[in-house]
Amino acid sequence: MLTFLAPSGLLALLGVAVPIAIHLWNRRPGRTVQVGSIRWLAAAANRRMRNLKLEQLALLLLRALLLVVLAMAVAGPVWRQPPPPRRGQVLISADLLSSESLAAVRPSIDSLRRRGYTLRQLTAGFPRISDTTWQEASRQPAVANLLATQPFWARVSQAADSFPGQPVRVYSSATLRHFQGIRPALPANVTWQTVPLPAASAAWLTDASLAADSLKLILSQGTEENVLTSSRTVAKPRSASASLPRLAGLPPLRYEQLADGTMSIQTLAADSPRVAVRTQPLRLWLYHDADHALDARYLQAALRAAALGMATRLELTVSTSPPPTGQRLDWLCWLANASVPAAWQTRVRQGLTLWQDGRRPGLAVATTFGVAPHEARYAVSRLDTLLGTMETVVWQTGQGHAVLSRQALGQGVSYRFHSRLHPAWSTLADSPDLPLLWLGLLQPATDPRPDRHDPRQLDPAQIVSRQPGTAPVAAPLPAAPTDLDLRVWLVLAAALLWAMERLLAGHISSAKAVAV
Repeated sequence: MLTFLAPSGLLALLGVAVPIAIHLWNRRPGRTVQVGSIRWLAAAANRRMRNLKLEQLALLLLRALLLVVLAMAVAGPVWRQPPPPRRGQVLISADLLSSESLAAVRPSIDSLRRRGYTLRQLTAGFPRISDTTWQEASRQPAVANLLATQPFWARVSQAADSFPGQPVRVYSSATLRHFQGIRPALPANVTWQTVPLPAASAAWLTDASLAADSLKLILSQGTEENVLTSSRTVAKPRSASASLPRLAGLPPLRYEQLADGTMSIQTLAADSPRVAVRTQPLRLWLYHDADHALDARYLQAALRAAALGMATRLELTVSTSPPPTGQRLDWLCWLANASVPAAWQTRVRQGLTLWQDGRRPGLAVATTFGVAPHEARYAVSRLDTLLGTMETVVWQTGQGHAVLSRQALGQGVSYRFHSRLHPAWSTLADSPDLPLLWLGLLQPATDPRPDRHDPRQLDPAQIVSRQPGTAPVAAPLPAAPTDLDLRVWLVLAAALLWAMERLLAGHISSAKAVAV
């Protein structure tokens, strides 16, 4: 479609009247005619004035066309092509694609498909969902590994970069285990809708320990709101390989001795790892100086609460004196301004886990940090700046400051808490999550993916974070039309017409000269 950027420039078309007027009044030069009487001259002149007519029409048309082309160039003509339909992307998570809940959003997805949207899976590489697969999913949900964990936030952020300028519709569940890490800020072209999955509860074996003739099992049971932990005690199997009594909500369990002599419990279900059986108590020494007395009280209370959820027994010693060099320990919590003795630093490489907290004076800050999967934020008012180059940041603030760092040394681990359990340093000591945080540190889960059974759901309002200055949109904005600027071509055409006009005018002048 032809349109003009400056339509007022078309007024220049009035200039076409100029060459027409010139041609009308441009009369040929008179000739000498010998007549017998002058009485005929006046009548002949009057007839010439009454019979004005256009001459040299080819030259006139060239000049008029030249003015028309220049006038259109001034008006800024463009050839406007309608924008192509904006095709978007629909990303569907695997757990939703294999769930009966897909029927609730199928009409909306089918409407997007008719508008040209492409269906893709919310997994690595975003593979396309073929029409055949989509139709089969309507009759029978696809088979998927529901225990698999997908990083939804990272995947959607990657999709926004992979399909720039395209509307992206995301349909997924709100299962908490899929939303780990830092929530990214998404552009406005991403629309995310969560779909509730059928209500379900899950139970799984978390840990196990052996003491005398009994076997203590730590069980976890989760719902959409929370995860509850409980313990069960069963008799120690008499043989090195035997089935355990059935427990409500759990698949069959089998007690087995491995080739290295250690004991484990195998859950007889698909994609379930072995759970190692702990046979020794956990020995922890908590040393503190006078300045850290309050910190030690908070930590002691948290450790005793965490021991209730541990499979093995916790042997806790709280003292204002460092432990003897030959003391057998699994953990040493050093809450003091003095440095850890070299003998105990050497023991870290032999399997000891060392914990140190912040030292005076620290750096005044005003920030918060969170620990997944807990939703609470903990305020931090002071941090020390001791962070080694080989340490891994475990907890960090929103500004990227390290709160807890970890360094593996030989067979042991060294933790450094860059703040303190003191009201002047942080609010972590008053949080009910502190025992749970310590429980995860004292007894790391033997399952490489301990949260894959977790059915808790995240609040949909916490899923999407927009980039500053953007807002979610209900529908994608229409694409801008494509304009082809014609002014360059009109200028070239005007130059060609001018050359032709000059050539024709010169030819006419030469012909007149010859005629005379």
